[in-house]
Amino acid sequence: MSSKELHPLRQQCVQGVRGQVLEIGFGTGLNLPFYSKDVVEVHAVDVNPKMAPKALHRIEEVPFPVQHHVLSGESLPMEDESFDFVVSTFTLCSIAKVHQAVQEIWRVLRPNGRFCFLEHGLSPDPKVASWQTRLNPLQHVLGDGCHLNRPMDQIVCSQPFQVRPIQTFYLEGVPRVIGCLYQEQAQKPA
Repeated sequence: MSSKELHPLRQQCVQGVRGQVLEIGFGTGLNLPFYSKDVVEVHAVDVNPKMAPKALHRIEEVPFPVQHHVLSGESLPMEDESFDFVVSTFTLCSIAKVHQAVQEIWRVLRPNGRFCFLEHGLSPDPKVASWQTRLNPLQHVLGDGCHLNRPMDQIVCSQPFQVRPIQTFYLEGVPRVIGCLYQEQAQKPA
């Protein structure tokens, strides 16, 4: 997920992000270099405690504070309506209770706040989707809980976000079975 081919997509995902930000699945902080100077603070959530030390060099390079939290996106201790933006890149595929995580994202977003996501998931092509379903049990084991066949558009739209048609496309140079991407910014109505 750290390949340079993904940098433009990460940059596009966080375009316009400002104010108080929550990033779910922060990992090693790969999105940090693409945040604007209009970000006030980032609350970084990751379930893996080994990620924080790996992210330290990126955290030290940004002009805003980053608060690191070792916890799951399924149960956030943050107050209701406390963030202007929530960011998720390549994370919803591996959260066990993904619908609960999206409910939490909705809960912590302020009115008019945006959920910015870049995720891989179920292909709209039935042939590719069939292979994703066949390979999913293996991917789940090899990919540390990652699912190939989650319908990310339906998952995001399980909450009443205002969202333009979600962009679905294939990453070049990657097998379609793992390279079907979903990207958009979904807004919580006022």
